[in-house]
Amino acid sequence: MTNHDLAPNAARFEALPPEQVAGWANFPHHTGSVIFPGEVGLQLEDIRLDYGRMRLPYRPELNQPAGVVHGGAVATLIDTVVVPAVLSAYEDRMGLFTVSMTINYIGPVIGEDAVAEGWVERRGRSTVFCRAEVRTATRGLAATASLVYAVRPERT
Repeated sequence: MTNHDLAPNAARFEALPPEQVAGWANFPHHTGSVIFPGEVGLQLEDIRLDYGRMRLPYRPELNQPAGVVHGGAVATLIDTVVVPAVLSAYEDRMGLFTVSMTINYIGPVIGEDAVAEGWVERRGRSTVFCRAEVRTATRGLAATASLVYAVRPERT
């Protein structure tokens, strides 16, 4: 599978200025403290206006007893990939909260990385509707999801 096959939606979204992309260089390790998505090992690969792509590198510790990557690890990837997509449109720091997340697991992730794309479908004043897809190089589409986020100015 080519890189395009793992990220078929990227070309639909506008590139961000290099300085804005650089601001995301350490995500999800940007807080200076250990946070769950970083602990799982997520890596940001691409950010565009209303779009993000992240990788969950495979490690055996992510497996459930049947030998496939645990659905909770895939859910963490899905819940995190839309964060840069949502925040890409804001200049100010914003607080982001998952309101709902519906995941359809289509196929297993077995012994390989999972790559997720997340994008904004529609923005409201304080609510953002998103979609996400997870793929693997050998098995293709592994999961789809729809998510709703509440967005608020971050408190100082």
